[in-house]
Amino acid sequence: MLSDLAASIVELLSCSGPQELPSIAAVSRHEPLVLSFAQQRLWFLAQLNEGSTNYHIPLALRLRGMLDRSAWQRSLNRLFARHEALRSVFVATQGKPRVEVLPPDAGLPIVEHDLRERSDAEAAFLDLCHEEGRTPFDLARGPLIRGRLIRTADEEHVFLLTQHHIVSDGWSMGVLLRELSQLYRAFQAGQDDPLPPLAIQYPDYAAWQRQWLSGERLQQQAQYWRSALAGTARLVLPTDHARPAQQSFAAAAVPITVDADLTRELKRLSLQHGSTLFMTVLAAWAAVLSRLSGQDDLVIGVPSANRGHREIEELIGFFVNTLALRLDLSGKPRVSELLERTRRTVARFAGS
Repeated sequence: MLSDLAASIVELLSCSGPQELPSIAAVSRHEPLVLSFAQQRLWFLAQLNEGSTNYHIPLALRLRGMLDRSAWQRSLNRLFARHEALRSVFVATQGKPRVEVLPPDAGLPIVEHDLRERSDAEAAFLDLCHEEGRTPFDLARGPLIRGRLIRTADEEHVFLLTQHHIVSDGWSMGVLLRELSQLYRAFQAGQDDPLPPLAIQYPDYAAWQRQWLSGERLQQQAQYWRSALAGTARLVLPTDHARPAQQSFAAAAVPITVDADLTRELKRLSLQHGSTLFMTVLAAWAAVLSRLSGQDDLVIGVPSANRGHREIEELIGFFVNTLALRLDLSGKPRVSELLERTRRTVARFAGS
């Protein structure tokens, strides 16, 4: 289990610079299908906290105009059939999980609600949204994607789509919305499926990852990360109440707007010091955290799309990985020195 957990951190990262990754080949569907390291991580967490909804990916679409209900359902069903990740379920035998893929004609489950005649339509709508968010998935039975189509007026619907993170991620949402739009327009016009066939599927990627990141390569990478993150301390911020004894996942978002003038200045500063805009903003965030905490050794989690192969760019699936970037702010570095330290840290993982 330790090597698997280490691999879930490492995944496709290399501490030794850029390298040519081997191509991904399709694997037989007559043999047991393996989980990717990312999927295994979430499957393991699901066993610890059964019935949890912490890893739901919610989406709400407001649809205005006359909805072609048949074309909409057909589009969703085609999307479901097209991506094996969405049809994946996770069955365990003697505690060891494997992937099974539901048949392509199973269809994406949709529940419909009509609130047009309800005097309490607004309250009912909120109740449906809360119910959708609180309903867990069964990883062993699936499907791990579902929808609710709520009609609020003659020409207005709200479509709630929920996916489990084990089969999807943020990049996948862009793929899903783009393909859903293309399919709906085509089917509404009486045309055939306009999408090109996919060369590989997520289970092919999972099998490739397991083969590539194994043996000595896995041990070297795991040892690198043990060394790189050894001795790190938890970030202690001056909050107005103590950290809870048990993680609750209760949180909120604070929107921040960076105006055009400041963005231009940040880009100018980045160019001046040979950094990217991302590196500059990361350095600034590290400086803020250091000042608030009084700590000069920081580890900041940074999400990475982790799609190093062109073949997987158009796939729906769980590819995203979080990099643990350790930044050194000791010695009260000047801006130029902090940017250089940050550039070196980020470049190690970007292969530049």
